[in-house]
Amino acid sequence: MSNNSITASYDSLPLLLRIIIQLIGGAVVGGIYRIVKFLETKNVVTLVVGLLATFTGIGNLIAWIVDLITLIVHGKYTVCAN
Repeated sequence: MSNNSITASYDSLPLLLRIIIQLIGGAVVGGIYRIVKFLETKNVVTLVVGLLATFTGIGNLIAWIVDLITLIVHGKYTVCAN
């Protein structure tokens, strides 16, 4: 992965800003992050989770909570975002 990728640019934002983005629109942002990450890494599991997190109601809620926790604890999305 190049340092100029979209996900690397998002990951380089200040942690507080990423937490605020997560609180406001994290379910959609986390899903889109995973879809873009799939385009960069070609990991199919990342794409499937990204689609579920973006387009399903319960997936949005679960992804929002999990992403918020992993963002606070690890400073980045870690669950199915590789």
